[in-house]
Amino acid sequence: MRYDEVDGMRFAVFGSGPKLIVAVHGITASLMAWNAVAAHLPHDWSLVAMDLRGRGHSADLPGPYGLDRHAEDVLRVAGHVGAGPGAVLTGHSMGAYVAVLAAARRPFERVVLVDGGLPFPPPAPGADVDAEIEATLGPAIARLSQTFPSADDYVAFFQAHPAFAGRWTPAAEEYVRYDLTGPEGALRSRAVGTAVREDGRWMRLKGAEIGSALAAIEAPVTLLRAPRGLLDQEVGMLPGPLAAHWAQRVPGLRDELVPGCNHYTIMFDERCAALVAARLSGVRPGRTP
Repeated sequence: MRYDEVDGMRFAVFGSGPKLIVAVHGITASLMAWNAVAAHLPHDWSLVAMDLRGRGHSADLPGPYGLDRHAEDVLRVAGHVGAGPGAVLTGHSMGAYVAVLAAARRPFERVVLVDGGLPFPPPAPGADVDAEIEATLGPAIARLSQTFPSADDYVAFFQAHPAFAGRWTPAAEEYVRYDLTGPEGALRSRAVGTAVREDGRWMRLKGAEIGSALAAIEAPVTLLRAPRGLLDQEVGMLPGPLAAHWAQRVPGLRDELVPGCNHYTIMFDERCAALVAARLSGVRPGRTP
């Protein structure tokens, strides 16, 4: 892996193969969300993942935020690394929504959405969208206002998260440690709370725009869904009926449930990460990665 940047935005290149994947992380995450998936790619592939503005080592990049702005940044990075129409575009969670917007603007070989990218029904009139976002994200957003005495304490915070309890991996630990900044004794997440909340509102309120972009993608789209949710609850982030609705509306969308994972472990569990890597590199269901 090597780091680089364009216009102040950090990105990492995992691997050295000529075939390119451009990868986008989730709402409070970083480029290191892709470390386990990248480790399972064939040697002729490289994965390029960026820290979106307001996250990771791009945290100091200014707003405005919003998924439109992130899509512009993704396409800027794709152009910088020479990812042409033969490249693959992918995103996890909020990153899948960003990938939908980016893929509607220029061609890619295929698009892989990992537990995200499908518009949700609009909020009820008068609903408190900010409160809804905080309740949905739970500990992920709570940590943005917390400080931690040491890196080990931050790791322990994540290990206790319902999605990771009993499912901890070295890749997850690398992801968590990358997120830290600040002085010893008062360490905190690199993610900027303003960016997270602004992006959450954008994603929640602009479902029609996301749906139009999804329908406009000309490349084949694969949706990989986790059966369990952000807090390891039994209902996943994208329930079956929602996926079936959009598969009907978008003929190029293929829905695949990834068994035995939740919204986080689909990226970090070795078996699940290997399956995601297989779909990114073009291995179809029923074939051995």
